[in-house]
Amino acid sequence: MSIDTHIDALDAAGKALADAAATAGPDAKVVTCPGWQVRDLLRHTTMVHRWATAHIAEGHTSPQPDGGEPDLDGDELLTHFREGHSLLVDALRAAPADLDCWTFLPAPSPAAFWARRQAHETTVHRADAESALAAGPGPVDPALAADGVDELLAAFHARDRSRVRSDVPRTLRVRATDTGDVWTVRLSQDAPRTERDADGPADCEISGPADRLYLALWNRLPQEAVTVTGDTSLARLWREHSGIVWS
Repeated sequence: MSIDTHIDALDAAGKALADAAATAGPDAKVVTCPGWQVRDLLRHTTMVHRWATAHIAEGHTSPQPDGGEPDLDGDELLTHFREGHSLLVDALRAAPADLDCWTFLPAPSPAAFWARRQAHETTVHRADAESALAAGPGPVDPALAADGVDELLAAFHARDRSRVRSDVPRTLRVRATDTGDVWTVRLSQDAPRTERDADGPADCEISGPADRLYLALWNRLPQEAVTVTGDTSLARLWREHSGIVWS
Protein backbone atom coordinates (compact mmCIF):
# COMPACT_ATOMS: atom_id res chain seq x y z
CA MET A 1 0.00 0.00 0.00
CA SER A 2 1.18 3.54 -0.72
CA ILE A 3 1.90 6.23 1.85
CA ASP A 4 -1.09 8.22 0.61
CA THR A 5 -3.37 5.20 0.97
CA HIS A 6 -2.23 4.68 4.53
CA ILE A 7 -2.76 8.37 5.34
CA ASP A 8 -6.27 8.21 3.87
CA ALA A 9 -6.97 5.14 6.04
CA LEU A 10 -5.65 6.98 9.12
CA ASP A 11 -7.82 9.98 8.31
CA ALA A 12 -10.98 7.90 7.91
CA ALA A 13 -10.31 5.71 10.96
CA GLY A 14 -9.70 8.65 13.28
CA LYS A 15 -12.90 10.37 12.23
CA ALA A 16 -14.88 7.15 12.64
CA LEU A 17 -13.30 6.58 16.07
CA ALA A 18 -14.33 10.06 17.20
CA ASP A 19 -17.87 9.61 15.87
CA ALA A 20 -18.25 6.26 17.67
CA ALA A 21 -16.87 7.77 20.88
CA ALA A 22 -19.29 10.68 20.66
CA THR A 23 -22.23 8.32 20.18
CA ALA A 24 -21.20 5.94 22.96
CA GLY A 25 -20.27 8.61 25.49
CA PRO A 26 -17.20 8.77 27.76
CA ASP A 27 -18.60 6.37 30.38
CA ALA A 28 -19.31 3.53 27.93
CA LYS A 29 -17.31 0.34 28.40
CA VAL A 30 -14.83 -0.59 25.67
CA VAL A 31 -15.67 -4.26 25.27
CA THR A 32 -12.45 -5.10 23.43
CA CYS A 33 -10.26 -3.52 26.13
CA PRO A 34 -11.48 -4.84 29.49
CA GLY A 35 -11.26 -2.22 32.21
CA TRP A 36 -11.37 0.70 29.79
CA GLN A 37 -14.11 3.23 29.22
CA VAL A 38 -14.31 5.38 26.11
CA ARG A 39 -12.50 8.23 27.89
CA ASP A 40 -9.52 5.90 28.49
CA LEU A 41 -9.40 4.98 24.82
CA LEU A 42 -9.50 8.62 23.72
CA ARG A 43 -6.80 9.65 26.20
CA HIS A 44 -4.51 6.83 25.09
CA THR A 45 -5.00 7.28 21.35
CA THR A 46 -4.58 11.05 21.33
CA MET A 47 -1.38 10.64 23.35
CA VAL A 48 -0.05 8.22 20.72
CA HIS A 49 -1.12 10.51 17.86
CA ARG A 50 0.65 13.52 19.37
CA TRP A 51 3.75 11.46 20.16
CA ALA A 52 3.92 10.29 16.54
CA THR A 53 3.33 13.82 15.25
CA ALA A 54 6.27 15.13 17.26
CA HIS A 55 8.66 12.64 15.65
CA ILE A 56 7.39 13.47 12.16
CA ALA A 57 7.00 17.23 12.39
CA GLU A 58 10.11 17.88 14.50
CA GLY A 59 12.34 15.28 12.83
CA HIS A 60 13.50 13.54 15.99
CA THR A 61 16.08 10.90 15.12
CA SER A 62 15.93 9.20 18.53
CA PRO A 63 12.88 8.04 20.47
CA GLN A 64 11.17 10.77 22.44
CA PRO A 65 9.01 10.30 25.54
CA ASP A 66 5.29 10.67 25.12
CA GLY A 67 3.60 13.68 26.61
CA GLY A 68 1.34 11.67 28.87
CA GLU A 69 -2.40 11.25 28.66
CA PRO A 70 -4.44 14.45 28.90
CA ASP A 71 -6.43 15.15 32.05
CA LEU A 72 -9.54 15.94 30.06
CA ASP A 73 -13.01 14.47 29.78
CA GLY A 74 -16.30 14.82 27.92
CA ASP A 75 -16.57 17.20 24.98
CA GLU A 76 -13.24 18.81 25.81
CA LEU A 77 -11.47 15.45 25.51
CA LEU A 78 -13.25 14.62 22.27
CA THR A 79 -12.22 17.98 20.78
CA HIS A 80 -8.64 17.39 21.94
CA PHE A 81 -8.68 13.99 20.24
CA ARG A 82 -10.00 15.39 16.96
CA GLU A 83 -7.38 18.15 16.98
CA GLY A 84 -4.53 15.71 17.66
CA HIS A 85 -5.71 13.36 14.92
CA SER A 86 -5.90 16.24 12.45
CA LEU A 87 -2.38 17.38 13.39
CA LEU A 88 -1.04 13.88 12.69
CA VAL A 89 -2.76 13.60 9.32
CA ASP A 90 -1.52 17.06 8.33
CA ALA A 91 2.05 16.28 9.45
CA LEU A 92 2.14 13.12 7.35
CA ARG A 93 0.67 14.84 4.30
CA ALA A 94 3.29 17.60 4.61
CA ALA A 95 6.22 15.27 5.29
CA PRO A 96 8.91 15.26 2.56
CA ALA A 97 9.79 12.04 0.80
CA ASP A 98 13.24 12.17 2.41
CA LEU A 99 11.87 12.64 5.95
CA ASP A 100 14.51 11.62 8.47
CA CYS A 101 13.22 10.59 11.89
CA TRP A 102 13.18 7.69 14.32
CA THR A 103 11.18 4.54 13.58
CA PHE A 104 10.87 1.20 15.34
CA LEU A 105 9.80 -1.28 12.64
CA PRO A 106 11.31 -2.01 9.20
CA ALA A 107 9.88 0.18 6.43
CA PRO A 108 10.93 1.62 3.06
CA SER A 109 11.22 5.07 4.66
CA PRO A 110 10.31 6.90 7.87
CA ALA A 111 7.29 8.46 6.14
CA ALA A 112 6.11 5.03 5.03
CA PHE A 113 6.63 3.64 8.53
CA TRP A 114 4.65 6.31 10.36
CA ALA A 115 1.81 6.38 7.82
CA ARG A 116 1.40 2.61 8.02
CA ARG A 117 1.82 2.32 11.78
CA GLN A 118 -0.62 5.09 12.61
CA ALA A 119 -3.16 3.85 10.05
CA HIS A 120 -3.27 0.53 11.88
CA GLU A 121 -2.98 2.01 15.36
CA THR A 122 -6.04 4.08 14.63
CA THR A 123 -8.00 1.42 12.75
CA VAL A 124 -7.64 -1.03 15.64
CA HIS A 125 -8.68 1.64 18.12
CA ARG A 126 -11.58 2.59 15.86
CA ALA A 127 -12.77 -0.99 16.34
CA ASP A 128 -12.32 -0.51 20.09
CA ALA A 129 -14.52 2.58 20.06
CA GLU A 130 -17.14 0.81 17.99
CA SER A 131 -17.15 -2.10 20.44
CA ALA A 132 -18.79 0.32 22.88
CA LEU A 133 -21.79 0.50 20.53
CA ALA A 134 -24.52 -2.10 20.22
CA ALA A 135 -23.54 -2.95 16.63
CA GLY A 136 -19.92 -3.69 17.57
CA PRO A 137 -16.83 -3.16 15.36
CA GLY A 138 -17.56 -2.44 11.72
CA PRO A 139 -15.74 -3.94 8.73
CA VAL A 140 -12.18 -3.08 7.72
CA ASP A 141 -11.18 -2.67 4.08
CA PRO A 142 -9.75 -6.06 3.02
CA ALA A 143 -6.55 -4.65 1.51
CA LEU A 144 -5.88 -2.55 4.61
CA ALA A 145 -6.66 -5.51 6.86
CA ALA A 146 -4.27 -7.81 4.98
CA ASP A 147 -1.58 -5.13 5.23
CA GLY A 148 -2.20 -4.91 8.96
CA VAL A 149 -1.90 -8.67 9.38
CA ASP A 150 1.42 -8.47 7.57
CA GLU A 151 2.66 -5.67 9.85
CA LEU A 152 1.64 -7.61 12.94
CA LEU A 153 3.16 -10.94 11.90
CA ALA A 154 6.22 -9.92 9.91
CA ALA A 155 7.21 -6.74 11.75
CA PHE A 156 5.89 -6.56 15.32
CA HIS A 157 6.41 -10.23 16.09
CA ALA A 158 9.76 -10.44 14.34
CA ARG A 159 11.17 -8.39 17.20
CA ASP A 160 13.03 -9.99 20.08
CA ARG A 161 10.37 -8.75 22.47
CA SER A 162 7.70 -11.04 20.96
CA ARG A 163 6.43 -13.47 23.57
CA VAL A 164 4.99 -15.91 21.02
CA ARG A 165 7.47 -18.74 21.55
CA SER A 166 7.42 -22.52 21.42
CA ASP A 167 9.73 -24.97 23.18
CA VAL A 168 9.68 -27.14 20.05
CA PRO A 169 9.51 -25.86 16.44
CA ARG A 170 5.92 -25.41 15.25
CA THR A 171 4.37 -23.86 12.18
CA LEU A 172 1.32 -21.60 12.14
CA ARG A 173 -0.31 -20.65 8.84
CA VAL A 174 -2.54 -17.60 8.46
CA ARG A 175 -4.74 -17.37 5.36
CA ALA A 176 -6.97 -14.53 4.18
CA THR A 177 -9.72 -16.25 2.23
CA ASP A 178 -10.87 -13.13 0.36
CA THR A 179 -7.59 -11.46 -0.62
CA GLY A 180 -5.55 -14.64 -1.14
CA ASP A 181 -2.76 -13.51 1.19
CA VAL A 182 -1.00 -16.30 3.09
CA TRP A 183 1.61 -16.15 5.86
CA THR A 184 3.64 -18.98 7.34
CA VAL A 185 4.80 -18.26 10.88
CA ARG A 186 7.60 -20.46 12.18
CA LEU A 187 7.62 -20.66 15.96
CA SER A 188 10.52 -21.71 18.14
CA GLN A 189 12.31 -20.57 21.28
CA ASP A 190 13.38 -17.50 19.29
CA ALA A 191 11.23 -14.70 17.88
CA PRO A 192 8.79 -15.90 15.20
CA ARG A 193 9.90 -15.91 11.54
CA THR A 194 7.16 -15.04 9.06
CA GLU A 195 7.21 -15.67 5.31
CA ARG A 196 4.65 -14.69 2.69
CA ASP A 197 4.05 -18.20 1.36
CA ALA A 198 2.16 -21.43 1.93
CA ASP A 199 5.15 -23.76 1.62
CA GLY A 200 5.18 -27.02 3.53
CA PRO A 201 2.82 -28.44 6.14
CA ALA A 202 1.48 -26.41 9.06
CA ASP A 203 0.58 -27.57 12.55
CA CYS A 204 -2.30 -25.10 12.71
CA GLU A 205 -4.06 -22.80 10.25
CA ILE A 206 -6.09 -19.72 11.07
CA SER A 207 -8.20 -18.56 8.15
CA GLY A 208 -11.01 -16.19 7.33
CA PRO A 209 -11.79 -12.91 5.58
CA ALA A 210 -8.93 -10.44 5.97
CA ASP A 211 -10.79 -8.05 8.25
CA ARG A 212 -11.88 -10.88 10.59
CA LEU A 213 -8.29 -12.15 10.69
CA TYR A 214 -7.00 -8.66 11.38
CA LEU A 215 -9.26 -8.03 14.34
CA ALA A 216 -8.95 -11.58 15.68
CA LEU A 217 -5.14 -11.54 15.56
CA TRP A 218 -5.17 -8.21 17.36
CA ASN A 219 -7.45 -9.95 19.92
CA ARG A 220 -10.37 -7.65 19.11
CA LEU A 221 -12.65 -10.52 18.02
CA PRO A 222 -13.08 -13.94 19.63
CA GLN A 223 -11.34 -16.95 18.13
CA GLU A 224 -14.75 -18.11 16.90
CA ALA A 225 -14.75 -15.23 14.37
CA VAL A 226 -12.19 -17.12 12.27
CA THR A 227 -11.62 -20.76 11.34
CA VAL A 228 -8.96 -22.72 13.20
CA THR A 229 -7.86 -26.13 11.94
CA GLY A 230 -5.16 -28.46 13.20
CA ASP A 231 -3.57 -28.00 16.61
CA THR A 232 -5.76 -25.40 18.29
CA SER A 233 -3.19 -24.94 21.07
CA LEU A 234 -1.18 -22.75 18.66
CA ALA A 235 -4.15 -20.42 18.18
CA ARG A 236 -4.49 -20.30 21.96
CA LEU A 237 -0.76 -19.60 22.29
CA TRP A 238 -1.19 -16.64 19.95
CA ARG A 239 -4.17 -15.26 21.85
CA GLU A 240 -2.47 -15.56 25.22
CA HIS A 241 0.97 -14.19 24.31
CA SER A 242 0.69 -11.92 21.25
CA GLY A 243 -0.61 -8.75 22.90
CA ILE A 244 1.18 -5.50 22.00
CA VAL A 245 1.34 -3.05 24.89
CA TRP A 246 2.38 0.59 25.12
CA SER A 247 5.75 1.01 26.77
